[in-house]
Amino acid sequence: MNTDKIYAEQIANEYAAKEASKVKALKRLDAKAKNPANIFTYTFGVVSSLVLGVGMCLAMGVIGGGTALMMGLGIAVGCVGIVGVGVNYPLYKKILTRSKSKYAADIIKLATEIANEE
Repeated sequence: MNTDKIYAEQIANEYAAKEASKVKALKRLDAKAKNPANIFTYTFGVVSSLVLGVGMCLAMGVIGGGTALMMGLGIAVGCVGIVGVGVNYPLYKKILTRSKSKYAADIIKLATEIANEE
């Protein structure tokens, strides 16, 4: 086997014009349907966790001086964080369902075209 020939073919394939395939288009549509839900969920989850953490720190007296007022504020802020973390998954499912229904017709059409090509 000539390794130089194999290497040359790999380099040539890297620079050759790429033809658009239906499978790549299907993957792009699938990602386009799922990305909004994923981005929102990760962002909202991180923010809610941070709010919960700040509430815990206030309630335990790590920040805020440890007064009774700060403890009450910490409990309130922590509860807001807990609610945010708790509703994150249902919000994700709702956004994902809405986004999937938006692209469902195109994805199904393209998937059936791919399946029927043989």
